[in-house]
Amino acid sequence: MAGGLGLRSLATLWVVLAMAVGMGCAALWLHSARAWDDHRAAAHAAGLTLYDALRSGSDPGPLIQITPLPPAQAALATAGNFERLTGSPLPAYVTTLSLRGADGGLQIGVVSDALRYPVADLGPQSFSSAPAQLAALTRLFATYCSDPILYARFGTGDWQRVDGLALWGCGAAPRDLRLLAVLLALLTLAALLTHIGNTTQAFDVFSRALRRRTLGGPQSYEATGPAELREIVASVNTFLQAEQRQLANRAAVLSSVSHDLGTPATRLRLRAALIPDAALREKLETDIDRMTGIIESVLTYTRVEMNAEPPRVLSLNSLVETVVADYQDIGKPVSLIPPRDVVVTGGRSVFMSRQGRSLLAPDRPVIVSGRPVALERAMTNLVDNALKYGRRARVGLRADSDFATIVVEDEGAETTAAQIAALVGPYQRGDNSAFVDGHGLGLSIVVTIAALHGGELGFEDTASGLRACLTIRRKS
Repeated sequence: MAGGLGLRSLATLWVVLAMAVGMGCAALWLHSARAWDDHRAAAHAAGLTLYDALRSGSDPGPLIQITPLPPAQAALATAGNFERLTGSPLPAYVTTLSLRGADGGLQIGVVSDALRYPVADLGPQSFSSAPAQLAALTRLFATYCSDPILYARFGTGDWQRVDGLALWGCGAAPRDLRLLAVLLALLTLAALLTHIGNTTQAFDVFSRALRRRTLGGPQSYEATGPAELREIVASVNTFLQAEQRQLANRAAVLSSVSHDLGTPATRLRLRAALIPDAALREKLETDIDRMTGIIESVLTYTRVEMNAEPPRVLSLNSLVETVVADYQDIGKPVSLIPPRDVVVTGGRSVFMSRQGRSLLAPDRPVIVSGRPVALERAMTNLVDNALKYGRRARVGLRADSDFATIVVEDEGAETTAAQIAALVGPYQRGDNSAFVDGHGLGLSIVVTIAALHGGELGFEDTASGLRACLTIRRKS
């Protein structure tokens, strides 16, 4: 139902259903209350009739039977031992009552297997006559679901057993549907709130997925819910497909340009080699190298944006050590930052007021879900920048349960963190760029790779230079 209807249709359906269930519950409640009122009213009228029958010996009606007690049983009743009479339940709860009227007194004993009846309010101060008091007592019988045995004696007459369970017994009570009405209303309310919660959660889940989307996020989304949400998801998927096609077209154009420029660049190199002037020949070859380098950098940036490399589980420790070792093999001043102990602070509990602490080993493996070629390229760009603008580079690794950070520190760089942060855009270069080789895309590629892994690139000033922090999410 939720997958095919819109919000307006769902709201209308649930309002109508809630109104129908509400009206049905109210009807059940009113019907049950009216039935109980009629039941108690019939028991009240039977009490008035019973008083006349006990007083004058008249017929109490077909639903009430009056039977005189044998002498032995009558003696027990006179002594007040109603629980010892034949047919008394076990356990037996005895309620006694004496009604005084103008035409004599009525002694009553009631034996029940469930309760003693609250007859304190049935005295003369509440009712004007003994018949009304007996009617109130039989109404009390009907109020509680019980099967009382009634013994009565009018004046100095004989004790008699009165059986009126057909009027005020538990079997004569109507079916109480009020609890069913309440349960039905609560179930309907719970179902309505659950459906509303599921509908809003579907929107919330999709919005969080878009908010957390990184550059390497899924190319399409799926969502179950109302028609409006499915239309939004379809529109987003269409946009993502168009964006991916644009990136693919851009990469194809750049690849074609790079390929087409390869032949002229080769001819230029051959012709430049024939130039007798060594200074002019060197300048031409440098221009050719810069031209092809710019094309390759742009192509690399576009390939990173396209997210062509699939992610896989890898050890970030090993990747960092490999990059550092490659630089050391060619004699570059690149070294590893020794890992430090990590202190993890736990939460407080009801049994301890102090927070617990634990120590994580510094050489613990840092496992991430990432793209090794892209991460290696990002580290290489950061190390190259550190070597270009400083005397040496130091590479380290920090990690917690959610993120891992690759740290690259240089020594002697004059650029501050605020200045370098302004150079992360494409083709942005510093003031000393005239003395350093590059095309202005190195940091842009690193930022793109960080976004591809749900992280970011940041910079910090240190006492000896600058620190670049490449943060990535450990689980993509």
